[in-house]
Amino acid sequence: MERATRTIINLNAIAANVATARSIIGHRRDLMAVVKADAYGHGAVNVSQTALQSGATCLGVALPEEGEFLRSGGIEAPVLVLGVIHPKEAPKVVQSRLEQTLCTLELAEALNQAGEASSDKISVHIKVDTGMGRIGLAPRDTPAFVQKISHHKNLHLKGIFSHLPCADHTDKTFTRKQIERFSELVREIAASGVKIPQKHLANSAGILDFPDSYFDLVRPGIMMYGLYPSPHVSRSVALKPAMTLKTQIAYLKRVPAGTPISYGHTFCCEKPMHIATLPIGYADGYSRGLSNRGYAMIRNRPAPLIGRVCMDMCMFDVTDIKNVQPGDEVVLFGEKPTVDELADQLDTINYEIVCSIGKRVPRIFVT
Repeated sequence: MERATRTIINLNAIAANVATARSIIGHRRDLMAVVKADAYGHGAVNVSQTALQSGATCLGVALPEEGEFLRSGGIEAPVLVLGVIHPKEAPKVVQSRLEQTLCTLELAEALNQAGEASSDKISVHIKVDTGMGRIGLAPRDTPAFVQKISHHKNLHLKGIFSHLPCADHTDKTFTRKQIERFSELVREIAASGVKIPQKHLANSAGILDFPDSYFDLVRPGIMMYGLYPSPHVSRSVALKPAMTLKTQIAYLKRVPAGTPISYGHTFCCEKPMHIATLPIGYADGYSRGLSNRGYAMIRNRPAPLIGRVCMDMCMFDVTDIKNVQPGDEVVLFGEKPTVDELADQLDTINYEIVCSIGKRVPRIFVT
């Protein structure tokens, strides 16, 4: 029997969202499904298979280990490691037949040597920092770096890319300047005679709001999972949320007025109440920050979360819900409450909500 607490992943929703991204960008460009962090908590192998069947042509991960996991799951499509790695990690990239982000000569040398040792050519994508301030070369240093990389016999310069940190903001001025800066760099490199097949810049917000950021490849992330990057991007296309978090009532009890609930006694019953205890807590990724302010749906009615969320359990007020029984299904987020509601309550972003659901919560895939 599956654990009562479970995450339901609707693969049809993933498929529909990838198809939507494909319809926006057309069929000439590549589409990289970003499946890092276990596909934003949705299950990397299943999501990757669905995305590739629905219009994606390649995949993006953060770490070589994530790429290795996809290979072990039978995924054969191109996989780009979007993060930087230590030069000593270069053999991991070669062994799992991955593509690697590059912005230092030290890593280029290590990858070149690893490719020579294995008789393989390693595909690399140069990362340019056009305004994220995280990793990447300054645009002014990039043309010279490109020339040096193009002379490494065991490296295939497949891509060059940057990232949009403010495309989901109300003010789009910086993003437009970023796109101009990247476009100028692409033209300069092309004029030098170096051909790079994949120039890419657009994330989910770029796909939704900036058609001139598409270039040769786009990288949908959060939109693939049915969530918008922020309230400040276009809602011109409908996305289908793919994740629902559910559990069941494990224990019910009636308590008199004056009964304190959970750690620290931050909630005290002002009247006789009916309390449902659920087998989920912050160790499962259901945030302690929701204590005394979250709610869940029980028998299609909202039930307030009372007291502090514990590591493995939490309590809800079901006093006003009729016929509640142990084993009743509880929706912690999904159609209602939504992921965005929880994010607003926690003063965070929807990305963090879905990425936080722990490994001990089974993923149930439905179509």
